[in-house]
Amino acid sequence: MRWDYGYWNIVLANVLFISFFLLGFLRPKGRAEWRNLGLVEAFFVALYAEMYGFPLTIYLLTSVFGMRLPVLSPFSHTSGHLWATLVLGSRFTNAICTLGSYLLFGGLVILGIGWFQIHRSRGRLVTWGLYRFIRHPQYLALFLITTGMLIQWPTLPTLLMWPVLLVMYSRLALEEEKNLRAAFGAEYEAYRSRTPAFFPRLWPSPTQRVQES
Repeated sequence: MRWDYGYWNIVLANVLFISFFLLGFLRPKGRAEWRNLGLVEAFFVALYAEMYGFPLTIYLLTSVFGMRLPVLSPFSHTSGHLWATLVLGSRFTNAICTLGSYLLFGGLVILGIGWFQIHRSRGRLVTWGLYRFIRHPQYLALFLITTGMLIQWPTLPTLLMWPVLLVMYSRLALEEEKNLRAAFGAEYEAYRSRTPAFFPRLWPSPTQRVQES
């Protein structure tokens, strides 16, 4: 049987790379930000450990739950694309990986642009660029990055951790907005009333239409 795992040096390299990237662009400060970043780190450790180290999810599905994967070698690397293996069929592997890569790359770009805008603001309230469309583009970026990785390589641990991650960052966003409201007052309230939190609107809000008229 083919065995395409045990590459712990690749696991370590990927974890170090993503850790360096996240620390550089998210810049956690308070206890809550460090706690949330720790969960993101755990998400990627679990992901890469299964992608290149040991296929825990496939082991559990085949050995513990008795599932038979419709492939000749369940422990080959291509079998780790479980959406293709179990749901859509192996012929969709490339399409699934491409979709996941687009979401991942888009999230990385948004994360970088959001950090650059905050860095250039010098303490001012940022309402231009990406922040013109959503109030928390960097958290949208994390959503896209983690969703892209789940599409590419779903695992039981990351599927369980992903909704917890979303809830924790949604709560962190609310805490940050309390601080912004205290710091900028009416300016932030006006910005908040016309700008959605995480996903841009497809059409102007009533507040925006009144302001533009």
